[in-house]
This record gives sequence, C-alpha cells and structure tokens, in this order.
Amino acid sequence: MKKVKCKFNINGIDKNISIYKDKPLIYVIRDDFGLIGTKLGCGLEQCGSCAVIIDGEKKLSCNIHAKDYQKSKITTIEGLSSNGTLNAVQKAFKKFNAAQCGYCTSGIIISLSVLFNKKSNPTNDEIINSLDGQLCRCGSHSAVFDAIESIKKNK
Repeated sequence: MKKVKCKFNINGIDKNISIYKDKPLIYVIRDDFGLIGTKLGCGLEQCGSCAVIIDGEKKLSCNIHAKDYQKSKITTIEGLSSNGTLNAVQKAFKKFNAAQCGYCTSGIIISLSVLFNKKSNPTNDEIINSLDGQLCRCGSHSAVFDAIESIKKNK
C-alpha cells in the first residue's frame, strides 16, 4: 500500500507526515506525535480510552482513518492544559484522586471537558450521556462523580 502525505494539527502543533491511507488516528497521535496519554483499549470503539477532541467534539480515535482529519483541530489529554495549568476537569480529577489504574481516565476527562466546554452547569442526565461509552474496569465511578460535582459547584 502506498503512503500519502498528510498535515495534522494536534494540540496546536502542525506536523507533516507520510502515512498509509488506512492508519488509525490513534497511531498518528501516539507514534508520530509521541503523545501517549490517549490509550488504545479495545480497538473497537467500545471502551472510550482513545477519546480525543476533534473540532470541539469527542471522537474515538482507534478506528477512524487519520487522513480524514487533516484539516481538523485535534486535542488530546496533553493539550487540555494551558500554560502548564490543568483545566477544571483535570484539576478536579487530581483533587479527588478520580482514577485507579488510570487507563480510562484520559478518555473520561476528554468526554467531560467537551461537555463542560459547552455547558457550565450540565444536568446529571447530560453528564451521564457524555460518559456513554466510557468504561472503567476499576470502579472509580464514585470518585469521578465527586470530581464532577466539585466542578459544578465551582462554576
């Protein structure tokens, strides 16, 4: 298979690379940009560990072709902080230690960050809907919800 030349913007950094047409976005993020916060869990878009923000919306990066997102603004967990300052969701997760093994955490933080970027005080149903497809095997859900409540109180 022939490689194609592509230009990506991930976390505000532009990079030109040559990739195979069917290369999933997660591998561009991890291998070509060296960003390891986005995780490959199931590889079937069922666990949410590979979630990133593309043009303001949550997308699962494990099964989408990278070449289709060349003109997009892509943000990973590493790109959520600004000038070394964590965003509100990251701060709350840190404060409430809302992770156990941490494998799912970046996907959950991405999902919640998209929600809180759109709505400063989402309802519980909106929070639950935003977390649809985000699996946590360790059961850190209560700490996650404590962190979410703290964000809502501080807005």
